[in-house]
Amino acid sequence: MLGLGGFGLLLLLILGANPARALPGQTTKEVAAWMQANSTLRPSRGEKFLVTKSNTAAQRFTFEASLLSPSRIKQSPNAGIIRSERLTLFDMRNGVTQERLKESLRAIYGLEVAQDFDRAQIIYTYPSQVTIQQAIAQNNPLLASLQGELRRGSRYAYWLEIAQTPEGLAYAGRLTLLLRDDVDPLEAEIRNR
Repeated sequence: MLGLGGFGLLLLLILGANPARALPGQTTKEVAAWMQANSTLRPSRGEKFLVTKSNTAAQRFTFEASLLSPSRIKQSPNAGIIRSERLTLFDMRNGVTQERLKESLRAIYGLEVAQDFDRAQIIYTYPSQVTIQQAIAQNNPLLASLQGELRRGSRYAYWLEIAQTPEGLAYAGRLTLLLRDDVDPLEAEIRNR
């Protein structure tokens, strides 16, 4: 649990973090060492590539590094190479916006990656009007509530997704960095959900 200022302190910790020294495409050893050395991302005992910080049940920050692409399409993991890193915010007090996720990206990964994100080509956004109509017809409000985009930068690909309530409030969002080679299978999967 974090005290003294609640979720604001958590964001301060994130904003005060050193820029990333470990990114998708690096070895598990490099990523694990960076996460352990970073006071914001230091895993607890028994954790290695997953960090969860929470102020209350209503506010959480999660960071996860993975050997797998975020798509469900089966790919052979490249032995010991991190393929994606995901940060997730859940905040029922202040909500989650695309801007907050972008600020977290910059705080964790530094200016160079944040600029790559800003300059990245948006290759897919959702939901489309067709998706919303299908979600209503299928009685699947979750499908219509997910707003997201895929971007391909010069260094990495990015997947940003925010879930909204039926009232239009967003309490959860995630931003995933992935290898550029993994964005096409992910785009195909998202388009076909």
